[in-house]
Amino acid sequence: MSGAAPDAGAAGRGGGGLGGGGRILVVDDDRTFRRSTAELLREEGHEVDAAAGAAEAGELLERRSYDLLLVDLRMPGLTGDRLVEVLRRRGERIPILMISGYGTVESAVDSLHVGADDFLTKPVDPDELVRRTADLLRRRPSAGSVDGARFAGMVGASRGMREVFAAIEKVAATDTTVLVTGETGTGKELVARALHDRSERAGGPFVPVNCASLAEGLLESELFGHVRGAFTGAHADKEGLFRAAHGGTLLLDEVGDMSLRLQQRLLRVLQEREVAPVGESRTIPVDVRVVAATHRDLDAEVEAGRFRADLFYRLDVFRIEVPPLRDRRTDVPLLVEAALERLRSRSGRAVPDGCSPLALRLLEAYRWPGNVRELFSVLESAAIRAEGVRIEAHDLPEAVRRSGEGGARSPGTRESDGGGPPSGRYTAPGDEAEERAAIVAALDRADGTRSEAARLLGMSRTTLWRKLKAYGLDPDCA
Repeated sequence: MSGAAPDAGAAGRGGGGLGGGGRILVVDDDRTFRRSTAELLREEGHEVDAAAGAAEAGELLERRSYDLLLVDLRMPGLTGDRLVEVLRRRGERIPILMISGYGTVESAVDSLHVGADDFLTKPVDPDELVRRTADLLRRRPSAGSVDGARFAGMVGASRGMREVFAAIEKVAATDTTVLVTGETGTGKELVARALHDRSERAGGPFVPVNCASLAEGLLESELFGHVRGAFTGAHADKEGLFRAAHGGTLLLDEVGDMSLRLQQRLLRVLQEREVAPVGESRTIPVDVRVVAATHRDLDAEVEAGRFRADLFYRLDVFRIEVPPLRDRRTDVPLLVEAALERLRSRSGRAVPDGCSPLALRLLEAYRWPGNVRELFSVLESAAIRAEGVRIEAHDLPEAVRRSGEGGARSPGTRESDGGGPPSGRYTAPGDEAEERAAIVAALDRADGTRSEAARLLGMSRTTLWRKLKAYGLDPDCA
């Protein structure tokens, strides 16, 4: 359409954005707002095109790719919410920020339901627009894709995971014993495998053993081997995992669950670099790099006398702490993409392209006691339930759906036994984005009824009204 040219701005520049910014399309029939917004975003280093309506936007979208769309809700012809709906049905995954001069809660909820990722009301505060734009651009595939945040089978762009990746790179090439700590389900075995694969031992075996899954006598035989007749049932010699890992890496997973007697035997192997099979007096030299992993606090275990201090110092030469998922919530969109990609490669059936904005907010708000392992299980289940191209909020387990309320509580607040809303006064979390997501989720659950949403959140209707104003979900105050 010829009318697109005057507002196209940076259309002839090419490339993926200026100064590390993104390529943004502003769609608004208000010429003054359209031009001032485009100029503001260009000053922030973004490459910006502008369109006066859905038809112009469609033509530009056919010619170019964009990292973010800013769309006016009310426009002549095809309205902004219908434009968003059409784009989502076509499979477009571009982040979309809906903007409207009619700032009602119902408008915000409807926009999020059809596929918008965020909502702002006019008059738009320039600083807030810049902040929301930057937040959405961080989620775009080109800036935060799995390919750009994948390391040795792990996914993450958060500071905590970058520190893990850097630590692996530093110590992998050495023969140093490494202690990997972290909660269950955080991916400690993946860290151990990365250490092996990046070491000079990569051509040798990688042998994992879970010390918590075997009884003491069986674990001793598994680790050190035995000779025929050493005990009842020992009908043949067994070399043991230390010898099986010769020339490679042995992962002692959940080493904190090992008995004190076996800790003594393990210490001797680490000191002497030789192993004595059960029932055998001779020792056999072994060349093994040991990586130990545990979800326990070994410092506290040593203090309590449940773990040998001398063995602890042998294992804790170089420590890598894997953060829990609740401490790296910004990685959730990346992990969702990776999980669905894995399901797609393993499944013979259709797998959703992603999650709706509301479903993603709920996943980000949930505390994930089972960490990444739990997230992947939840997504596999939700992908089976999903009927469309996206996982919706109602496809998620009840515990995750309730995180819309739980995210609005402080971490220590106990949930009611009946699974209903929290009792007592509302406590806002430290993360404003999390609080905003909780409010949006509560409004969705309450079908836009503010009094019911306030009850679910455990706050007064006045407090909810004030927070809706603060987060750009401006209610109709009449």
